[in-house]
Amino acid sequence: MSEEKRPGLPEGYEPAKVWKWETESGGRFAKINRPIAGATHEKDLPVGKHPFQLYSLGTPNGVKITVMLEELLALGHKGADYDAWLINIGDGDQFSSGFVAANPNSKIPALMDHSGAEPIRIFESGAMLVYLAEKFGALYPQDPTGKAECLSWVFWQMASAPFLGGGFGHFYAYAPIAIEYAIDRYTMEIKRQLDVLDRHLAENTYMCGDEYSIADIAIWPWYGALAKGQLYGSAEFIECHTYKNVNRWADAIAAREAAQRGRIVNRTWGEKNLAERHDASEIDAALAAEPEAAE
Repeated sequence: MSEEKRPGLPEGYEPAKVWKWETESGGRFAKINRPIAGATHEKDLPVGKHPFQLYSLGTPNGVKITVMLEELLALGHKGADYDAWLINIGDGDQFSSGFVAANPNSKIPALMDHSGAEPIRIFESGAMLVYLAEKFGALYPQDPTGKAECLSWVFWQMASAPFLGGGFGHFYAYAPIAIEYAIDRYTMEIKRQLDVLDRHLAENTYMCGDEYSIADIAIWPWYGALAKGQLYGSAEFIECHTYKNVNRWADAIAAREAAQRGRIVNRTWGEKNLAERHDASEIDAALAAEPEAAE
């Protein structure tokens, strides 16, 4: 008995029995997408003088970790000092042998802890936040109820953001063709997620009540930026201004000095940026610099 054709397929398109990688996927990031893992070239990662070595780019997932490290330093945890090395994903730096050894998933960020007898690798930004919070006993509730709430929101972000970046962002802003079904599907989900946050923040100052935590640091670079109209040119399309509680929360975090410092690290675009960070004074200088006048 033959399989029935799925309803609603575009005219003239029928999926093959077995998918084969014959052409690039198209869109802005086509050159870095491939259906296999592993290294494409041999290159060791550099190692600086600080306990933590971060290999990253100033996208939302990277910003989580630089903000976290800056928050820890602001709290007086000198052991959280770090070198932040730029990984240019457009050039395929994430496929070097050194980066793959630090993160077999070849996605930024990757973090190495050199503070002990043997280096420890941590990959996945959510894992890094939990690792750093536990290591320094900071920005993380210690009571069982608070810890459960915090972890729930951290993992909510980790599970939800792919719908934002790989779903809504890709099909709304980056896909080579506009597909109404895909844009509608992911817009509906992103607005639902923003409503989840807006309802929660109507009753909470921060994600876990009155105390700022790694849950806020996880969610802010993605959903704070989205609510402020800073992602994908989508402010009017998804009516960002209507999520008033998310906007209030996003503004509160953006006003934090550590957030202002962390958000410019490993960033190569925008008015304030710092491609690599190896000393606190470099952030000071980047923040103090006057924007270059447009020619």
